[in-house]
Amino acid sequence: MDEARAREVLAAAGVLPGPAEDARLLALGENAVFAAGELVVKVGRDAELLPRARRELDIARWLAGAEVPAVRAAVPEPLLVHGHPVTVWHRLPDPVRPAGPRDLAGLLRLVHALPAPAFALPPRDLLGGVERWLRLAGDAIDPADAAYLRERRDGFASAAAALTPRLAPGAIHGDALPRNVHIGPHGPVLLDLETFAADLREHDLVVMALSRDRYGLPAESYDAFTDAYGWDVRAWDGCAVLRGARETASCAWVAQHAPGNPKALAEFRRRVASLRDGDTSVRWYPF
Repeated sequence: MDEARAREVLAAAGVLPGPAEDARLLALGENAVFAAGELVVKVGRDAELLPRARRELDIARWLAGAEVPAVRAAVPEPLLVHGHPVTVWHRLPDPVRPAGPRDLAGLLRLVHALPAPAFALPPRDLLGGVERWLRLAGDAIDPADAAYLRERRDGFASAAAALTPRLAPGAIHGDALPRNVHIGPHGPVLLDLETFAADLREHDLVVMALSRDRYGLPAESYDAFTDAYGWDVRAWDGCAVLRGARETASCAWVAQHAPGNPKALAEFRRRVASLRDGDTSVRWYPF
């Protein structure tokens, strides 16, 4: 789905106060995210994402009831427009500063303290998107690289299923990064609820450990995160397994953007090569 297609869907949805061409594109990935007036609208890549969109709205209502600072839905149910799920959200005020690891840790502590919601949360299917992302990549990537990632996926899925957690399992965000936190006038607010799950709490903590090791997060920033949360997941012997699973998923996620995007293809090749070489020092770049 490119921007032009996303705008066609946005216009057909009829949820904006003005013309779709005037909406500002905020992000383009599995969802195209647009802002207009007091609203933010997410247009999903395909109809397969409709159940996830519906669950994200359920999660938003649940967090609102628990008084966890998070994005709030403006329309209670998703729309399916020309085969694309569309969800509508209240737009947040402009940020007062960038979010940092300490802000994220505070929100994770709130989420990790919640009892289970009345509806079922799925397990964190971290590797579940790998096949779809590789399929979307098609022949833009080397078939040997695709086969290698499928093999890694299967191995890490089995290893993760056998882990013994240190923390009590329960609700997790699933993509716990500072980019998914907004600092408004009243403090940190949690964004992007679509990956919420019921699983090992360690999933949420490994994300920042990987940010330190692969994406250049300074050690002092990581220490601020662990200090605010109260525990360093690297002390757990299952950390390497969850890290490996997330690295595998991250490579496959980039692959879907490789057709027609040379920068995505180059980043995909960088990541796969570092995994094949077992070189954990190779820097990865957000995409």
